[in-house]
This record gives sequence, structure tokens and C-alpha cells, in this order.
Amino acid sequence: MTISVGDRLPDAELRTMTPDGPTVVKTGEALGTGKVVLFAVPGAFTPGCSNVHLPGFVERADELKAKGITTIACVAVNDPFVMDAWGKAHGADDILLLSDGNGEFTAAMGLELDGSGFGLGRRSKRYAAIVEDGVLTSLDVDEKGIDLSTCSNILLKL
Repeated sequence: MTISVGDRLPDAELRTMTPDGPTVVKTGEALGTGKVVLFAVPGAFTPGCSNVHLPGFVERADELKAKGITTIACVAVNDPFVMDAWGKAHGADDILLLSDGNGEFTAAMGLELDGSGFGLGRRSKRYAAIVEDGVLTSLDVDEKGIDLSTCSNILLKL
């Protein structure tokens, strides 16, 4: 079942890269306090995610923060090494890149994408959410393309 507005985010273990290597991050700690924009992509370095989705959040991070966003986070079913390289390639210093390597958080959110038809296996649907103190207040899921989950659309909601 897909998470709904008013639900608390599932608490799961994700990974992020630090100077000491991959580090476990609990979603309740990383995303559970303040006003958070969480967006998900089917895969780092895939064309839509790299050419449109991530760059929009990178370029407009200051606008999000000016509207009260305390954390901008991106999650993908990729390993933390890939997420780190992807972030560096795009100058995503203001974005918390979270690896959901086993897809457990994605499954708990009910937002899995079956990408096996194009060799990607189980991934995350593309979405953007606003989370306040761990509770989902807005969720936009793209079933095709990239339109609802853009940074521009999130800015309109804030």
C-alpha cells in the first residue's frame, strides 16, 4: 500500500557517504525533524534523473531553503558509492543523498517500480514529497516522465 498524506515516514536504514565511507542513516533521524523535501529517482546516472530531476533541486536549493526547508534529500535504489559519485558529478553539496540499496525503504513507502523490463530490476518510482517532522504532507508521484516531482512543482506547494 502506498504511503498517504498524514502518514509518518517508515523508519528504515539507508546509507550515505561520509569521509569515513558508507554510514548507516535511519530515516527517522535524517528525515524526521523539520521541514524536508524528499525526492526519489529510479536510478542515479539515468538520463531523466541526471539531466532534469536532480539538476532542478541542485539549482534551486537556495529557494527551497528560503521557504523553510531544512533538509533536501534524494533517495534511490543504488549503492552509496554510486550515489556519492552522482552527487559529486552534479555538485549536489546541499542535497543529502541516501542509498536504499536493498529497496527496503522504497518498499515500505509502497513506491516500487518494476524496471525489470529494461534491465533495472526493482527500483523506486520517481516522486517528490514534503515531510514535516516525519509526517508526509505532500506527495507527487510521476507515473511517466518527469513533471509532478520537479523542484518547480514543489516550490509551488511551499
